[in-house]
Amino acid sequence: MTALVAVAPAAVARATIAHHSKSFALASALLGRRLRDQTAVIYTWCRRADDAVDEAPAGADTIDHLDAELVAAYAGRATDPVLAAFGEVARDRAIPIAYPRQLLAGMAMDVRGTTYVTSEDVIVYAWRVASVVGLMMTHVFGIADDAALVPAAHLGIAMQLTNICRDIGEDGRRGRVYLPQQWIQERGVQGARRELLALAARYYRSADTGMVALPWRAALAVRAARNVYAAIGARITESLDRAVVPAPAKLALVARALGRTLIATPRHWLRRYRIPTRTLELADVPRL
Repeated sequence: MTALVAVAPAAVARATIAHHSKSFALASALLGRRLRDQTAVIYTWCRRADDAVDEAPAGADTIDHLDAELVAAYAGRATDPVLAAFGEVARDRAIPIAYPRQLLAGMAMDVRGTTYVTSEDVIVYAWRVASVVGLMMTHVFGIADDAALVPAAHLGIAMQLTNICRDIGEDGRRGRVYLPQQWIQERGVQGARRELLALAARYYRSADTGMVALPWRAALAVRAARNVYAAIGARITESLDRAVVPAPAKLALVARALGRTLIATPRHWLRRYRIPTRTLELADVPRL
């Protein structure tokens, strides 16, 4: 990772993740140096792309520009430090370009002002903006079996559904509605929100089945992030204000993740971990 340090200091990437997401910063702090730094680089590229889309003037070809940058990064031709670092991690860990391209496709849905009529529409969006990030992380961490890719995708869906339920007020002020329109018509906003949280809970349970396929420290970090996000969902009330998990509660959730990981330690140590050999597609992801 010497080239990474030269083009995008790990401290800068970690500062980005700490500034934008306290939950992910806490989880990534549980990782070893290589995993922590590569995780921060991936997060920083995702944040860079998201900011570019949010700040672009109406009608700008931002997605096409980001895709061209992505191709350059994968080819080792990027000059921007964030892009160069991301390209290095992508090549080092054999991350399929299909995953970050799916993330850009999800951002394009926001640019177009997509209307989410059914729960399936929301799942497609969650796959694009969250599941593929988790799948990129399976390449960084390594997994024992490609079967763990589906639980990783399910965890991304669960977290994004939680985000949607948490951010209803904030998204509404930006003119965005991610709750399924069918559910809003049938149950009202709060009923649709409760239904989406129940759906997220099913995806969290599926995600739990894949934890043992991760290396020990990666499993600890992912379990911690999963626990914090699930706790956010549990704290959501009828209010449209953002639900938050206080720092002492987060530490308790990390301790719970540590306990679960310690129980599974022998299984982690007995497994060999490798970069996934399969590129997962949305059609491969069972709906719950």
